[in-house]
Amino acid sequence: MSGLFSISTKFSTLCICLIFLAINTEGESSNREILELTIGGGSGDRGGGGGGNRTQKVKLWNPFCSLPPHFALQFPPLPYGIPPPPPPVGPEVLVFDDQRRAVVYPVIQKFKAIITSVPLGIAKSWQGLDICSCKGFYCDNPPDNKTAIALASIDFNGFQLGAPTLDGFINQLTDIALFHANSNNFAGTNPPDIAKLPCLYELDISNNKLSGSFPRAILGIKSLTFLDIRFNLFTGSVPSQLFSQNLDVLFIKDNNFRQTLPDNLGNTHVLCLILANNRFMGPIPRSINKTLSTLTEVLFLNNMLTGCLPLEIGFLKEARVFDVGNNRLTGPIPFSLGCLEKVEELNFAGKLFYGMVPEVLCQLPNLLNLSLYDNYFMQVGLACRSLIWKGLLDIRKNCIPDLPFQRSVAECADLFQYPRFCPYMNSHSLQASASWFSGFFDSLKWLLSLVILFSCKPL
Repeated sequence: MSGLFSISTKFSTLCICLIFLAINTEGESSNREILELTIGGGSGDRGGGGGGNRTQKVKLWNPFCSLPPHFALQFPPLPYGIPPPPPPVGPEVLVFDDQRRAVVYPVIQKFKAIITSVPLGIAKSWQGLDICSCKGFYCDNPPDNKTAIALASIDFNGFQLGAPTLDGFINQLTDIALFHANSNNFAGTNPPDIAKLPCLYELDISNNKLSGSFPRAILGIKSLTFLDIRFNLFTGSVPSQLFSQNLDVLFIKDNNFRQTLPDNLGNTHVLCLILANNRFMGPIPRSINKTLSTLTEVLFLNNMLTGCLPLEIGFLKEARVFDVGNNRLTGPIPFSLGCLEKVEELNFAGKLFYGMVPEVLCQLPNLLNLSLYDNYFMQVGLACRSLIWKGLLDIRKNCIPDLPFQRSVAECADLFQYPRFCPYMNSHSLQASASWFSGFFDSLKWLLSLVILFSCKPL
């Protein structure tokens, strides 16, 4: 009996411990399980008597359902109402002093994003809203509004910037008047809608990597007076309309243009006509005398020009430089070139000119350099010999017997063994003798050139 009592006592103690660990909170029956325990003083089957059994419902913590009470999280009471979330952050509002610059700003930033090379760090200054303080950008009053400030010119010369295209940049600068970007690494083709720029009058995109055919959209720029597309990779032909443009300067040298010189070449009003280092073919048009009296520089060197020099070159009275070296030109030099009184440099080097060097050519008052190198001239007079001694005339590699550094007799005879004629007019012809030292017959061409010479040199 005492053993049963001891067991019952121990069991009762265990139940009390379980009760202390239980959670006796109403409304949490879903997280608790109810366990019925019988608490009493003994068992009726074993005889001992004692009080009857009593049953009590105890709410015990089920460790598989929830945390124990002492792990309960305590939260502060919520305030009345929950504040709304903050509004989303919108784009920064940019404020410009002038609407014209507000239009240009995103164009500049878009172009900056496609630049592939900035070796001099120029683009680092393209920050902030003050476009006019960015390096290479210059502002001024537009012609249609003297109180406004607009982006008027760009000077990227020598910046060495690299970009796959200029399209989307220059053609979006609606107030631009000058765009100079030589000596960079811009590629692609010229923007097709560049003609919509009403104020552009100087365009210099020389010494880049631009390619494709001649940018014909340039023909639509009515205000353009200066065009420089030298040292690029343009191919094909140059439209003849270009020479009817109201240009003062035209530089298209060092490309891959291939064509004959157009007949309307003389229609241009340019001061400098630079066509060198291309593949222009055929003769120099006689129309060169029409309106080229304003020309100061004519550069046809390193092409594939053929035929004889036209007499009309003598009418280029303002010319300072005339260079047709390294072509396939032939024939004698016209006496009419004695009218080029302002000329300083003459280059006829490198092909098939022959005959006597006109003394009037060597007597030009401002002449500083005359190159007749690598031709077939046979005779020079006293005035020309004076220039040789002064180092102003290069007559090497010709057929003059008493001067050093000349061609061999065989080389000279090879050229003169067949009669040679200047095409396009009979008076332009001059027949050479079979012997290289016997000179040339007089020709009507020389007489005509003398008439031109006398007309520019009053007696």
